[in-house]
Amino acid sequence: MRIATWNVNSVKQRLPRLLPWLDERQPDVVCLQETKLADEAFKELLGEELGDRSYEVAVHGEASWNGVAILSRVGLDDVVAGLAPAPGFPHPEARAVAATCSGIRVFSVYVPNGREPGSGHYAYKLEWLAALGAVVAAGPAATVVCGDMNIAPTDEDVFDPGAYAGHTHVTEPERAALAELQALGLRDVVRDRWPGERVFSYWDYRAGMFHRDLGMRIDLVLAAEPVARRVQAAWVDRKARKGRGPSDHAPVIVDLDQAPDGDAGPVVPPPSRPVTKRGAAKLPQSR
Repeated sequence: MRIATWNVNSVKQRLPRLLPWLDERQPDVVCLQETKLADEAFKELLGEELGDRSYEVAVHGEASWNGVAILSRVGLDDVVAGLAPAPGFPHPEARAVAATCSGIRVFSVYVPNGREPGSGHYAYKLEWLAALGAVVAAGPAATVVCGDMNIAPTDEDVFDPGAYAGHTHVTEPERAALAELQALGLRDVVRDRWPGERVFSYWDYRAGMFHRDLGMRIDLVLAAEPVARRVQAAWVDRKARKGRGPSDHAPVIVDLDQAPDGDAGPVVPPPSRPVTKRGAAKLPQSR
């Protein structure tokens, strides 16, 4: 079974990329984030196309902001939208949906950004992660949490830790909250597969960050042991970030039981102008 997660940064804008990608990669379960569509609008836009591809759909969205979905062609049972109880800012947002797909409890999550350390939105982010942990802890053993965590787990998951000083995504409280979630028995399967490699999943649109490979790894697949031990491949689909009209995130793909593209995923061109020296580049907003 192939499981994928992708922050599409507007499913409407990404439609010309999403449908061909589904046809090329043939994922069995897809977790989408930042769909930016209300439920009925999502189904009106994509329902027929996804049905033609044998996908059932669970959505939890809102117009213009946030939004998550699960697409599955291996079953879609016990769908739950949102977290209960869920903190809000000030009201609960469309940031989580869960369903059982071929015996695995799948969560598609879009963790709050946090905006800036010490802000109300930052506190909301930590509260939201605690609520997610409580729901996952109460669930079945065969669980996988997929999505945009808006946290880089370690310094190795950003192009330069110094460039992120004073910003969200890398602070100790955020990383501690993510570590508490993983302490429930969830393994970061991409990092398991690539323990010492430079692996990113997000690159800012500005300043040629993708071409210079100045990114972050914030899109994760966290798998409980019954799922993790089935993993044959786990990789970031950089090809989907290339070309015209991409999301600023690349999909993360995990293959269970077999690896149709090989245990390292398909070979894709490396960054065209990589910058690897620390201190040589800054975040676009810091310029």
